[in-house]
Amino acid sequence: MFSPLQAQIVQWQVQPGDIVAAGDVLVILEAMKMEHELRAPTGCVIGELFFAAGQVVAEGAVLAALTECTLAEKIMSRQPAMTPASTRAAAAESPEAVALRARPDLRRVLDRQASTLDANRTDAVSRRHALGLRTARANIADLCDDDSFMEYGALAVAAQRSRRSEQDLIRNTPADGMVTGIGSVNSLLFGAEASRVVVMAYDATVLAGTQGLRNHQKTDRMLGIALQNRLPVVLFAEGGGGRPGDTDMPIVAGLHVSTFAGYARLSGQVPVVGVVAGRCFAGNAALLGCSDVIIATRGCNIGMGGPAMVEGGGLGIFSPEQIGPATVQHGNGVIDVLVDDEALAVAAARHYLSFFQGRIKDWLSPDAMPLRELVPQNRLRVYDTLAVLEGVADQGSMLALRTGFGQGIHTALARIEGRAVGLLANNPSQLGGAIDADAADKAARFMQLCNAHGLPLVSFVDTPGFMVGPGAEEKAQVRHASRMFVAAAALRVPFFSVVLRKGYGLGAMAMTAGSFHSPQFTVAWPTGEFGAMGLEGAVRLGYRKELEALPDGPAREALYQQLLAKQYDSGSAINVATTLEIDAVIDPAQTRTWIARGLQTAKPPASAAFPQSRFIDSW
Repeated sequence: MFSPLQAQIVQWQVQPGDIVAAGDVLVILEAMKMEHELRAPTGCVIGELFFAAGQVVAEGAVLAALTECTLAEKIMSRQPAMTPASTRAAAAESPEAVALRARPDLRRVLDRQASTLDANRTDAVSRRHALGLRTARANIADLCDDDSFMEYGALAVAAQRSRRSEQDLIRNTPADGMVTGIGSVNSLLFGAEASRVVVMAYDATVLAGTQGLRNHQKTDRMLGIALQNRLPVVLFAEGGGGRPGDTDMPIVAGLHVSTFAGYARLSGQVPVVGVVAGRCFAGNAALLGCSDVIIATRGCNIGMGGPAMVEGGGLGIFSPEQIGPATVQHGNGVIDVLVDDEALAVAAARHYLSFFQGRIKDWLSPDAMPLRELVPQNRLRVYDTLAVLEGVADQGSMLALRTGFGQGIHTALARIEGRAVGLLANNPSQLGGAIDADAADKAARFMQLCNAHGLPLVSFVDTPGFMVGPGAEEKAQVRHASRMFVAAAALRVPFFSVVLRKGYGLGAMAMTAGSFHSPQFTVAWPTGEFGAMGLEGAVRLGYRKELEALPDGPAREALYQQLLAKQYDSGSAINVATTLEIDAVIDPAQTRTWIARGLQTAKPPASAAFPQSRFIDSW
């Protein structure tokens, strides 16, 4: 046996005459303050030892004489006898159990990790369940595919060692109130690589889910990984904002933390989803508001300040339930998807993420025939354009967004033949389909969202135009309406338009990316009607003298109806198609086919001409 390096002999593990098995440690050497084990290359008998413990040997020095042993029974005699029962017990013992028995250091780590888990925090979990809510870890387990979540920063505790004992911090501030890591979502549909997601969940059972020094550091770490690797982010945002009790760092205001800028920096770069149940105030709400979409439960409250901050500002005394309830935040556009409970919120998050993870191979087409009858023959009768979207999208694929706000326009993510798309549609049930300030904001931001993440857009048009009048202008209609044109001008994704009925004025142009010739195609159903403004208004303005020349009564009404019919015929879909202002008039049952083939044909412009979106407006 030769020394592989210049070293000092620390200890011989054998003596002359010993019989050893292959792999047994023979001697321990020390070099550069590191110990090296030399093991028997095969079963052998130990002969003379040429150096003693403490001596220095040169590289290649002969350390001992070994004689190969061919007597298997002698080698086996060194092993403890095993009965069949003990053999079975050893085989049944898991590798983890063996490691725990053999390695105290591993035992310590696993014990420490176990202290953070719900199974070992029964009191905190029970209090959570008593509120009808789930724990942070339960939500993460529900979101991520089985055994896919890798936790970062699990051993962190609150930065309060100067005022609390280590055991207190371990017991009461596990993970510093925030669980962070990377897991897979929807991997069975999209594969391992496309399904990786950064997940961060404030733990409301730990210091009310407040933002502490360590969990800010954990958040910053995960945000950097998400940006570097272009990973989507899901944030469970429940919590009370900044924490004043962390004392281990000489910080006065803590306004230098980079978490908020880091989270906002993801906007337009990767999909960012905020999920909230319970109470979400102050800093937690600020992060939530930077998300692409906010999914919330009906029992949640969201506000830029909780009761203490409101009272401290001299603004009155309120309970948490009075500040930003879900009904308010859904109606004003803060909440994109409102659900009954956390299980449905997590399901909605998985659904939302799926639109940015790839194409689905297996899909079901809806029955196209009902589309032929959806628009009433009575051109003044309202109808449900959501039914149009459902009649075009793959069955079960549609996810409507911001349903409580800007109800003059529907926005939804869906799939057509397995490919993710964004859908826009005017809503004739709201202001006759006229686009008011809220609807314009909703549509413009939705276009930004789809553009940033590469989803083609399909617009279904039935609008008399932008909302007008003194009331509309009091809400800055000029600025809000124009957002649709600005957002459309920046689009780098394919855009398609289908005119269902009314296609009038600037509103119709805004719904077609700024011009009827901006989309890859603009087609109309047979019920389509077009003009620079609504037909009724056009007749009353354009023929005012002729109408006023007749006395108010049947004769004037007859002339009005005659002129209206003439205008309708002139602006009918078939007539407009003859002037090539639109590309085709189609059978409504062929709408899905047109879109599917358009998606096959259209290619987004080169990225050099249309660089990636900088960000998505928070509003």
